Amino acid sequence: MSGIFGVVSKEDCQQELFYGTDYHSHLGTQFGGLAVYNGQITRKIHDIRGSQFKAKFYEDCQNMHGRMGIGVISAKEEQPMVVHSKFGPFAIVTNGFIENAKELAEELYKQGQSFSEVTDGTVNFTELVAKLIIRGSSIHEGIEDMFTKIKGACSLLLLNKDGIYVARDRYGYSPLAIGKNHQSWAVTTESSAFYNLGFKVQKYIQPAEVVLIDKDGMQPKCKCCNKNRICSFLWIYTGFPASSYEGVNVEISRERCGRSLAKDDNLKADMVSGIPDSGTAHAIGYSMGSGIPFRRPLVKYTPGFDRSYTPSSQDTRDLIAKMKLIPIQEIIKGKNIVFCDDSIVRGTQLKNYTIQKLLDCGAKEIHLRIACPPLMFPCKFNYSTRTRKELVARRAIESIEGKQVNDAEAYLDEDSPKYRKMVDWIAKDLGVATLKYQKLSDMIEAIGLPADSLCQYCWTGKE
Repeated sequence: MSGIFGVVSKEDCQQELFYGTDYHSHLGTQFGGLAVYNGQITRKIHDIRGSQFKAKFYEDCQNMHGRMGIGVISAKEEQPMVVHSKFGPFAIVTNGFIENAKELAEELYKQGQSFSEVTDGTVNFTELVAKLIIRGSSIHEGIEDMFTKIKGACSLLLLNKDGIYVARDRYGYSPLAIGKNHQSWAVTTESSAFYNLGFKVQKYIQPAEVVLIDKDGMQPKCKCCNKNRICSFLWIYTGFPASSYEGVNVEISRERCGRSLAKDDNLKADMVSGIPDSGTAHAIGYSMGSGIPFRRPLVKYTPGFDRSYTPSSQDTRDLIAKMKLIPIQEIIKGKNIVFCDDSIVRGTQLKNYTIQKLLDCGAKEIHLRIACPPLMFPCKFNYSTRTRKELVARRAIESIEGKQVNDAEAYLDEDSPKYRKMVDWIAKDLGVATLKYQKLSDMIEAIGLPADSLCQYCWTGKE
């Protein structure tokens, strides 16, 4: 998931834009970008795969002045895009995934359109969105039309002379919040970006809603027309602990997840621990619920290491997973350990670079507790796993059945023998004494929002 941030200020927005964007560095890992408006648009983009956003943009920001600006930490593509159109020049950043991008691009090619940003035959999603918007009779109508054409999800910020157009995807899959301080209005993916900059949340943008932020505040352009289907994984893994979405805090939800995992789990263990960082709060909750003390047998060397799940290259994911976690043998040796984590996706890093480290350091038993159900379906709404064969649960099913299985319905029932077989297979493959996944109903209860307002596609396959 990318993180986007924008600000309209009575003064120079430079500092608020720089730090507000940087507070999304836990999300995207590929590119960072900023654009400011001061009579004209100034834009900077850097590859941030080898270094942090602050280091790459500190010098640029000294020369990027204006009262309005947008920024992005991008999961995949170079952003912002700057477009000169019938509406005048504008800059745009996006967050999402467009399933039918190839078909839409082909349609535009036939109409004589060209794309300047193409990688391995795939158009830049942000450029595609911009070209769809400029077909409208106005910017906000163009955004509305774009929503009807794409399959997937796309939230965006569009900067021009009027201010910043804020649009949340039509399912509300990714969050956007608007805040205000003494001199500025801002919009953010992560509400945690607000506190240290003095902003207070004024509004959570609703699905398909379009709002213009200008010097006078918020101007509604298109009202919400859909029911919310916000991504559940924000609370389980993706989101920053200090953030809240739809008024529900991430850290508190993760603690509730951990408490739920401890319920009816009569383990005798020496300690509870979480795989840093996102597994930590789940482990704290488990410790609260079970009475087993929380300790840190694995510590994360934070400087310079991104999340190991997000890079597209398996080699990069493996390297980060290997290097960022350092075991403390004196805590591990001879101990029975309950280890909590947010999820198991592919399982390779968990097996080879986490569990193996614990075993090498003399752990007696490892009991794995996962804060969500088994992941069964690749995400359709953002950059994530793209094929079923990447998912460890699907590999387990294929091994049990002796063939590829398209209909996994029998394995979704948490009380079925097939579900139990799948979980046992994964436990054996990982090399742990026991494995327990969170039940879907318990996860939803821990998040604290109605089930029909949460996207559960990656667990159920239902949109």
